[in-house]
Amino acid sequence: MNTPVLIALGWAGLAGGFSAVALARLSRRAPTPATQALPSVLLLRPVDAPTPQELENLASPIDYAGPLEQVVLSPYRPRLPEGVRWLPSDPLSPNRKVGHLLYALDTLDVRGRVVLAVDADVAVTGALVEGLASPLVAGAALSTAAPTPVGAVDAAGRAMAGLLRYTHHSFRALHAMSAGAPAVCGKALGLSARAVEELRGLSDHIGEDLELAKRLHARGLDVALSPAPAWVPMASATSWRVPLERFTRWMQVLASHRPGLYPTVPLLFTPTVPLVLLAAALGEPGVGVAVAALVVVRTLLSLRLSALSRLPGEPRRGHALTDWLTGEVLLLVAFGASLTRQGLVTWRGHTYALQAGGRMVRVASQWSGGPG
Repeated sequence: MNTPVLIALGWAGLAGGFSAVALARLSRRAPTPATQALPSVLLLRPVDAPTPQELENLASPIDYAGPLEQVVLSPYRPRLPEGVRWLPSDPLSPNRKVGHLLYALDTLDVRGRVVLAVDADVAVTGALVEGLASPLVAGAALSTAAPTPVGAVDAAGRAMAGLLRYTHHSFRALHAMSAGAPAVCGKALGLSARAVEELRGLSDHIGEDLELAKRLHARGLDVALSPAPAWVPMASATSWRVPLERFTRWMQVLASHRPGLYPTVPLLFTPTVPLVLLAAALGEPGVGVAVAALVVVRTLLSLRLSALSRLPGEPRRGHALTDWLTGEVLLLVAFGASLTRQGLVTWRGHTYALQAGGRMVRVASQWSGGPG
């Protein structure tokens, strides 16, 4: 066998094994959580300029049976239903979400309450509240939920949903395959007192969720995944620019926080299309069989992830049979774009130099004459 054939066989075998292990781990029966009294919850919802969909999410009733106070943190008062509190907040920190949360935690009375922080684009359910709060009561330092886009109506939205629901980039799969610090998504978090203590040092970081998990893991503290997902409605049409910019930035954050994992994106997370093209170019039957086996395992993984993330009323398989592949392509393109943007990240209209651990340092415009 020549070198390209050996490389293709090794790559397909490695990626296929990675998928098979993830499938096996995700197929285990989840332990039944112990019944316990529902804790009192303080639900913080940081948002700067809410969209109509986010306002709808904030207004949706939450079927949580325990005591719950929902507080929206925003520079101005949005339209809110009765029972949802507004706390005016306009932080100056580069990471405004962390700034909102720290201000709320210093202002509100959190004694005897479990603190949850959930982005406004998430439609919060009682199951999500319980899924985030219960691990904290049981002793976890941090809890998180898998972001699960629903209601995509176009190709770009379906690609983003496919990536986050049906591929290895699903936070369910990431959590099952985490080596070292668990994968965490900041869209929905449960914060212990220890997590809040660590969060205070992250107001100038992008990817504060990754860094928070890393610091807690280094101290031997647990990070738990909620059994309930964080539903993210996507009712409106999505420009391809939105998911591409989002995941390109995510790749930049990954390179800053977990540089050792960054090269695994093309090798393990997005290998299908490159390997299919390589198999076609080589014309070697053995490579074709190996790549076909990889496609089968990835399809089975997507179906398993679809079952774990299915919204009540959705078709059993939905778009899982096809959208996992478009999700992989989206992430592969974002990875390629991130290769040309190392060191700088544009976020919320500003450009920052990105340092180790995701720390951001504002880069002055050439027209400004220096930092303002």
